[in-house]
Amino acid sequence: IKENILRQLRDIGARVTVVPATTPAKDALALGAHGFFLSNGPGDPAACTYAVASTKELIASGKPVFGICLGHQILGLALGARTLKLPFGHHGGNHPVLEKTTGKVEITSQNYGFVVDVATLPSGVHVTHENLFDHSVEGLAVDGRPIFSVQYHPEASPGPHDASYLFARFRDFLKRTT
Repeated sequence: IKENILRQLRDIGARVTVVPATTPAKDALALGAHGFFLSNGPGDPAACTYAVASTKELIASGKPVFGICLGHQILGLALGARTLKLPFGHHGGNHPVLEKTTGKVEITSQNYGFVVDVATLPSGVHVTHENLFDHSVEGLAVDGRPIFSVQYHPEASPGPHDASYLFARFRDFLKRTT
């Protein structure tokens, strides 16, 4: 996890406990957390079977879940979707992403080689953000549940900061479920 993610979480008033990616869900749930953040990381999300299994249990807890980058891909897999390897990946700043609810275009920072396959999204999961270069999935949400994710890096520092509102959304979900 990047230090600026921890900073952003602290800035919204969260008390943060970091656990290794291999932590079983029962151990994470035993900490009494009000919500769960799935961080970025390298590699093929399909190889992270331990994280997908734990994420399924975290989803079942009913507590808020927010994922970014690899965490977004793992959440997609845990919800029943598949992932695809991009031919070249998305890397660098200044990638335009459409936030579908508002129609706002965010300028984002990206660094990944896999995406969630939109054709495999289960019922009740919808696309919240779309990459304007190739129309790939950049964000997901579960209908009626405090579960969402984005593919890009909303914590990017020194910028862009167009997507910092996502941390406030997570805070609001945490407040509603405690």
